Amino acid sequence: MKKALITAVASAVFCLNGFAFSEKVVNVRSESMKKDIPVTVITPDSYNDKDAFPVVYLLHGYSDDYTGWAKKGVVGSLSDLHDIVFILPDGGYDSWYFDSRSTPEYQYETFVSKELISYVDSNYKTIRDRAARAITGLSMGGHGALFLAIRHQDVFGSAGSMSGGVDIRPFPDNWNIKTRLGSIEEYPQNWEDNTVINLTHLLQPDSLNIIFDCGTEDFFFEVNCNLHEKLMKEGIPHEFYTRPGSHNWTYWLNAIKYQVLFFSDRLKR
Repeated sequence: MKKALITAVASAVFCLNGFAFSEKVVNVRSESMKKDIPVTVITPDSYNDKDAFPVVYLLHGYSDDYTGWAKKGVVGSLSDLHDIVFILPDGGYDSWYFDSRSTPEYQYETFVSKELISYVDSNYKTIRDRAARAITGLSMGGHGALFLAIRHQDVFGSAGSMSGGVDIRPFPDNWNIKTRLGSIEEYPQNWEDNTVINLTHLLQPDSLNIIFDCGTEDFFFEVNCNLHEKLMKEGIPHEFYTRPGSHNWTYWLNAIKYQVLFFSDRLKR
């Protein structure tokens, strides 16, 4: 496999609330999309003192980018607290992390699940095993994380979602989804085949450590409850949480702490 080309475009070392971590932005070449993708890489203060680290891939939401999570500061603190490398890729304004048939420059499933993994494991001190690799995200990124993890269980050992669009079918005219899949009227099978709630049959026994949550005032609350009920009926182990909250950063900055705690315990076993 051709090695991804990368150029560091920015880097910094931070101390925040007693935690120290390094943050770097790199451009990772995607051969599938024929372009460079910016990615934020956050490493803990202990990075130079240990041989290898587990990795959490953290996906942003609709209309955001690779800087969204990093700007909030909490990820760096969690990296140092749990000795985890965080990878925050740019997923495009509205990719939904699909490989789009209609737009060749939107091949984000291939990028995240293959090209980015290959680059990270080649250039950072990672534990190169699915058991030490997790993926999660918010909203569009929550859909993307479960979508990618279920479809690539050989790559990821743990997966999560925060306020995720885990069933896109009730929202046929929102967030440019139809730009990636075609309209639900013209291409209904595309929507059936690419919504998380319809992928649970692909899960192998005990293949993924799954955690997801959603606020009770969130417009995605019902579809998250539906996913929980389906997983319960199918006997698929998972953790699902609800609590008061809306579709906003106040909720997500709280949710990420619980998700990383869940991942940390499993990534280091």
